[in-house]
Amino acid sequence: MTAAGRLRRRTLLRSAVATTVAGAAGCARGPRPVQVAVVWSGAELTRFREVVAGFPDVRVIGVGNDIDAFLTARMLAGTSPDVAILPRPGLIVEYARRGWLDRVAPASSYLAPAGMADLLTVDGHRYGLWIKAAHKSLFWHFPSMLAEPPRTWDALVETTRRLGARHRAGEGPAPLAVGAADGWVLTDWFENVLADIARPGGYEALARGEADWQGPPVRDALDRLAELWSIDGAFPGGGQRALLTQFEESVIQVAHHRSAVMVFEADFVDGVAARFRRGTEPLVTFRFPGSRVADQPLVVGGDAAVAFTGSAAGVELVRWLSDAAAFRPWLEAGGYLSPNLVVPVNNYRDPLRRRLAAEFRAVEALRYDLSDRLPGTFTGTDGVGIWRIMQDFFMDVTDGVAAREAVRRATGQLAEAARAAGSGR
Repeated sequence: MTAAGRLRRRTLLRSAVATTVAGAAGCARGPRPVQVAVVWSGAELTRFREVVAGFPDVRVIGVGNDIDAFLTARMLAGTSPDVAILPRPGLIVEYARRGWLDRVAPASSYLAPAGMADLLTVDGHRYGLWIKAAHKSLFWHFPSMLAEPPRTWDALVETTRRLGARHRAGEGPAPLAVGAADGWVLTDWFENVLADIARPGGYEALARGEADWQGPPVRDALDRLAELWSIDGAFPGGGQRALLTQFEESVIQVAHHRSAVMVFEADFVDGVAARFRRGTEPLVTFRFPGSRVADQPLVVGGDAAVAFTGSAAGVELVRWLSDAAAFRPWLEAGGYLSPNLVVPVNNYRDPLRRRLAAEFRAVEALRYDLSDRLPGTFTGTDGVGIWRIMQDFFMDVTDGVAAREAVRRATGQLAEAARAAGSGR
């Protein structure tokens, strides 16, 4: 059994124990509250509990990152929660096809962006509603350390080379921080580049399993990443150190230690930066640069609410959560971005969220996180699927493997993973 397999088995056993405890607790109370399973923890979990305080008798269960293992164990035990908040539309489609979910309908004050709503439908029926969004096309930096942010991909490469040379000479911080120990960070890089260079429909074709993972768009995207990631001095401590760096630490390298100038990731970076920032200067953002100044890809993620079969209260709670007013406590607290376009931009407390909400409304073609849409084992998780493949690719290009050979290896792995999952070539 592999390390990943052992980890998954331990997770299933922990989930089974949690199932027994939760089921026993529910029986002891008689008619139980509406149960909601979520992956959130810390401040996110606290905020969500404030949101559902407006709905009668709800119990929120934080289950950790492997919510699929938890829900599968609960389903096998016959003790599914009423509602789950899931970050992967591919998982929702799988559950719907297994007959685990009830159809849901949104509140009248609900409108999701084009490119998101259709991801939660199966055979024309809706099985989930988006309730939280993430803008995943942002670089973060201090203006005092980078006065003129790059506005194109070529300018980003040139800036990284210049700052990398200065770093190698011991005269300044590294240009980039990257949490390569978390495979999802690397897939976010890949997806932004792919969204910029793929022909219209090409990105979606890969997500639907209709395109060749060894074709030109994937090769060109990996070539572009190899050009940047292989720059000597690009990361604090080099590529091997970056592969041991998790997302949160990569933010700390910029916000606290200032050992790197820029970090790329989603709007939730500010939650980490607020806890660890040194000094009073705020971090600012610029959009992930495309081939031209006018080309700015927008990749989004999100969390969707689903109701498990046979729970009328669960279906009603999902509808209630989709109302434009439901997340007002989270909006007022900050750090929340709604996928519901009916929510007025002025309702956001902080200027950054107001700007990001406006970008959601202005973009013609946003792309949803590709790895979250892939089926079966092809989707990412620790040591598995596209997460691991992108880590192997990162290790190759930062360890001196020629770009052509690294791209050949990666596209071969991607195509094999797609075939094994029954998706694509």
